[in-house]
Amino acid sequence: MAGNAETDREWYVKTTIKELVIYLVFLTILCILTFGMMSPNMYYLTKVISELFLESPYEDTRNNVKGSTQIIDYWRFEQYVLHDCLFWEKWYDNDGTPTLQEDRNVLYENRLLGSPRMRMLRVRNDSCVVHDDFKSSISECYDVYSPQVEDKRPFGVMNGTAWTYFSERELGGSSHWGLLATYSGAGSYADLGTSQAESKAVMAYLKENLWISRATRAVFLDFTVYNANLNLFCIAKIVFEFPATGGMIPSWSFRTVKLLRYVTTSDYFIFICEIIFTVFVVYYLIEEILEIKRNKCKYFKDFFNIQDILVLVVSIMCIGFSVYRNMVMEGLLEDLLSRPDNYPNFEFLGYWQTQFNNLVALTVFLAWIKIFKYISFNKTMTQLSSTLSRCSKDVAGFGIMFFIVFFAFAQLGYLLFGTVVRDFSTFAKAVFTLLRLILGDFNFYELEAANRILGPIYFLSYVFFVFFVLMNMFLAIINDTYAEVKAEIASQKNEFEIADYFKKGFNNMMGKLGKRNQLLDLQNALKLADSNGDNKLTFEEVRQKLRQQNFTDMEIEMLFAKYDINNDRELDADETKMMLADLDNQRLEIERQVHKPESNESSNTVTSVTMASLVSQQDFNGLSERVDKMENSIGNIVSKIDAVLNKMAAMDRAKTKRRENMNKILNTISEVLFGPMEKKKHKRQSISLETKIAILDRLGKGEGSTAIGKHFNLGESTVRAIKKNEATIRKSVILGTKLSTKFASYTRDVLLERTERAIAIWIEEQVQRRIPLSGYLIQEKALQFYKSMKQSEPSTSPSQPGKEFSASKGWLTGSLKRNALYIIKVTGESATADEGAAKIFPEELAKIIEDGDYSAEQVFNADETRLYWKKLPNRTYITKDEKTASGHKASKDRVTLLLCSNASGDRMLKPLLIN
Repeated sequence: MAGNAETDREWYVKTTIKELVIYLVFLTILCILTFGMMSPNMYYLTKVISELFLESPYEDTRNNVKGSTQIIDYWRFEQYVLHDCLFWEKWYDNDGTPTLQEDRNVLYENRLLGSPRMRMLRVRNDSCVVHDDFKSSISECYDVYSPQVEDKRPFGVMNGTAWTYFSERELGGSSHWGLLATYSGAGSYADLGTSQAESKAVMAYLKENLWISRATRAVFLDFTVYNANLNLFCIAKIVFEFPATGGMIPSWSFRTVKLLRYVTTSDYFIFICEIIFTVFVVYYLIEEILEIKRNKCKYFKDFFNIQDILVLVVSIMCIGFSVYRNMVMEGLLEDLLSRPDNYPNFEFLGYWQTQFNNLVALTVFLAWIKIFKYISFNKTMTQLSSTLSRCSKDVAGFGIMFFIVFFAFAQLGYLLFGTVVRDFSTFAKAVFTLLRLILGDFNFYELEAANRILGPIYFLSYVFFVFFVLMNMFLAIINDTYAEVKAEIASQKNEFEIADYFKKGFNNMMGKLGKRNQLLDLQNALKLADSNGDNKLTFEEVRQKLRQQNFTDMEIEMLFAKYDINNDRELDADETKMMLADLDNQRLEIERQVHKPESNESSNTVTSVTMASLVSQQDFNGLSERVDKMENSIGNIVSKIDAVLNKMAAMDRAKTKRRENMNKILNTISEVLFGPMEKKKHKRQSISLETKIAILDRLGKGEGSTAIGKHFNLGESTVRAIKKNEATIRKSVILGTKLSTKFASYTRDVLLERTERAIAIWIEEQVQRRIPLSGYLIQEKALQFYKSMKQSEPSTSPSQPGKEFSASKGWLTGSLKRNALYIIKVTGESATADEGAAKIFPEELAKIIEDGDYSAEQVFNADETRLYWKKLPNRTYITKDEKTASGHKASKDRVTLLLCSNASGDRMLKPLLIN
């Protein structure tokens, strides 16, 4: 970026806002897509289907699938639940009225697609090794399931799909992650048909021929229902796992997905959003490629760049799967319609649709996190990212120590309680159990029941070492880093931010309505004034920016003098921060006064008598409109007059400069031709008695001193002096006495008057800061103000040529009187000496010497004296309407000299100098 600081900063802000707006449009489209895929009805469909199959009770035991633990429970499920839940062939009335073929839907609303399928996986008899001592009595051994020990041989009746092994490719299936193992998509299967009679016949045949035996390790029930009312598919899988330990462990999976994407009007709106989303992905892909080409390896060092790549990769995968899903879905529906009695395999598509939903959810999450990239432009918003990035190394280093202890406790818990407690039955479960324990989710009584001694010891030691010590160390690291980051951000220079840009635009709009906020202009100008980026504001930088906001040189000079504490004509970071803080306080105070509600007393003082004397609402509205028009007109006129005056002032300065240059040239020529000339003495002019009488007459008519002084080319102080001596002047008129010699008629120095006003403001600021002032300090500051103003306005000369302002004591006395200031004594820290103890100490010392029988050579006395460096005075100046001034701490810039000698005076220790 090129250009000055203001242009660069504003360009950066505008670019950030532009990128943010484009990104918000992209984020909005993405949210429409993701929320368009989801519906609360998905949850309810999953709930009713799962409860129908999992919580329907067995008539003989009142148990259900969730409580099943034995092989016999599987056949109870088949007998009492399976057929009635799959095939709804009768209505709910007592007569058992049969339903029509098209109404035979699960729960009367969900069409069963094709035929449900039962699939089984078996293991070989020789899949495990029997110990030698038991080989004579145990001839069969069936190992836990793994693809390597699958039984691929025909069994049972030896023919038919239910008794023959088929590979995963032949079945078009996929693996399943169960509770005990990961099962392949192979095995033997039996389709149950499309009616309750067919289903019962198939299951009776399987049960009669012992389809489930000791070799069985898992049985899968797969079916799919479609709800046309909601355009939703529910792909169900109920798994019965038969572990090598015996018994049965049920598990299930119900996936409700929307596979037919474009049906309703809202679906086609989503389709349009998908096209727009694809365009955005292409746009951002090209942008990232260009950035990688430009920045090369540096590109990958930025966290947000890595995040952009992740969002793009996931988005491209989602777009590809969406196209693939539509193509596959068309083929599945065509096959289902052509062979309605076959099993439709929606499992693969349902699984990847679920993964697609997960990817979309991840995309939305990353997209929302990216907003931090734009709001971090504000330095307050960077606290979180700065804290995490700065403490990451410390957290990572301590994290290694934490996880060593954590995994040690997890392994200990697994070995101690793994055979008894379910939450510690595997190492992975032990890890998650300990994480839950940190969050307060634990079952202490289960540990105590497992081992009455080791259980409580394990629990208490883990809580103490991990929760109380190690976890709080993480918080301490983050908290300490946050404090450092917050302190650094507070000490940084205030920069032009996004909020300032919007405020500036709003202020420009309000300026066209005549309601411009100059405090806001002043704040923005100061934030953009540092053109060279050195974190210091020189007088010229401040003057240049404030002149662009139509501030006068006098206002700029007074503002700069107020905050330039060290008088180096520069505002450092602390001084600039102080200035902006004061401006914020002033702005808040103004807003508080503007929005301050009127008291109830004032609002209720209008009586019926006064109401009668008020103008009508119509007249009031008319007057208000006229006043508003007049104010707008005056505002435009004033702005134009200011512009004309600024141009005239510039012309006057240029003319004065040319005149000075011409005078220098003429003086040089005269000295060369005629030699040096003596300077003529300036003659003091006198004011005639007639002029004084005219001034008094105009004052009597109510005319102001400033206007009269301009008319007669006199200073305001001279006009006030004439007014003060009015009685004597009029008496002189009667007596005919000339008083022209009694009143000097020179015009008071304009710069001197400005200096006195600036000094008065400066004294008030120092008193508020609890800084005491002496006459010498005021004289020195006045000289600095005067010289500074004279440099900025060289055309303004003193009214008495040849006499420069020296800030004498006489001027100080007169200036303090003119500004109603007087001196008082201030008190700071309270005295530490105890006067009561000092009075009785001599008697106590004499008693100590007498009791101890000390000689004069043994008694030593030490005292100290101090030399101060620029010690602050204990007096200061305040206005007459103030009674007191706050104290201050005494100066600490000193050296201390400690002297010590005995009472006889024959032994003196070396003096000690303390800095």
